[in-house]
Amino acid sequence: MKIPDLRIGNLVARIPVIQGGMAVRISMAPLAAAVAEEGGIGIIAGSGLSVEELKAEIREARKRTKGIIGVNIMFAVREFAQLVQVAFEEKIDLLVSGAGFSRDMFTWGKEKGIPVVPIVSSAKLAKLSQKLGAAAVIVEGVEAGGHLGTDRSIHEILPEVIEAVSIPVIGAGGVVDGKGVAEMLKSGAAGVQMGTRFALSEESGAALAWKTAMLKAKEEDIVFIHSPVGLPGRGIRNPFTLALDEDVDVTPTECKGCLKSCEGNFCIMSRLIKAQEGDIREGLIFSGAKVHKINEVLSVHEIFEDIKKEILSVKEE
Repeated sequence: MKIPDLRIGNLVARIPVIQGGMAVRISMAPLAAAVAEEGGIGIIAGSGLSVEELKAEIREARKRTKGIIGVNIMFAVREFAQLVQVAFEEKIDLLVSGAGFSRDMFTWGKEKGIPVVPIVSSAKLAKLSQKLGAAAVIVEGVEAGGHLGTDRSIHEILPEVIEAVSIPVIGAGGVVDGKGVAEMLKSGAAGVQMGTRFALSEESGAALAWKTAMLKAKEEDIVFIHSPVGLPGRGIRNPFTLALDEDVDVTPTECKGCLKSCEGNFCIMSRLIKAQEGDIREGLIFSGAKVHKINEVLSVHEIFEDIKKEILSVKEE
C-alpha cells in the first residue's frame, strides 16, 4: 500500500491523517502546526476559547506552517456561531464540528468557500451532511474519547457510511498508531482522525501531570460519564469520576453560560480546564478507548514516522 493523499474539497493532505480537535486547550497552535508540517491536517480546538483567543491561535499556527490548518468547534457551545465566523474571517482551511449538528454551518462554509466537515456516527447523518454540502465526514465510533454520539464500534459504522455517501469518509475512534491507521485505510476510509495519540505528543497543550495520568491508565481505568452537554463521554477514572458515580453533588456554584443547553450536573469547561492545567484529581481527563496501548510521549514527527512506516508495510491483498 502506498501512502494515499487525503482530498477534502480543494485541500490535499500528503498523509491521510487529521489530528483530533481536543478541547479545552489541548489542541492548540503548536500541535496543529506540527501536524500540518508533517503533511497531515492540524486542528485547533476552538471550544472553550474566546473569539480573540481563537483568532490568536489561528494566527500563531499560520506563522509556524504553510500546511493545512482547521478548527474544531463543538456545536454545543453557546458561542458556536461567533467562533465559526472568526475562524472563517481568519481564512482557516476547513471547519470540523461535532457534539450536535448545525445546518447553518454548511451555508456559512459555502459563502466563504471553506470546506465543512461534520463529525457523525451514523449513515443517516452522513447522508444528510452530504446533501447539505459537507466536503467530507468524520465517522466516530464508541472507541473515541470525549463526547460520543453512538454506542457502536467504528468497525460497524464505517462500512455503512462508506456505502451511503460519495464524499470522503474519515474514520475515527481507537486509532493510536500507524498499524491502526493502515487498518482503517484498508477498510475503505479516505483518512483517519487521531486524538488521544496526539494528546500524548510533546506538542500537546496538556500539562505533564495530565500526560502522566494518561500513560499510567490501564484498560480498566477507562470510564463513561454523563456530560452536561447531554451526551455520554469517555475518560479516565479519577476521584472526580468516582464522585459522579457516587452521586456526590458537584453542581457548580456559578455558571458562565458556556453551553447552549446545560444539564448542570457539573461544569464541563471548568473540569476540562482543571485537567489540562494538571489537576488530575478534580479535573476531567477525556480519553479514547485504546489509551492503555500508548506507553510514551512522542514528538509529532515521531508519530508520523510510525504512521508512514506502518502504511507502507501493509501488503495489498
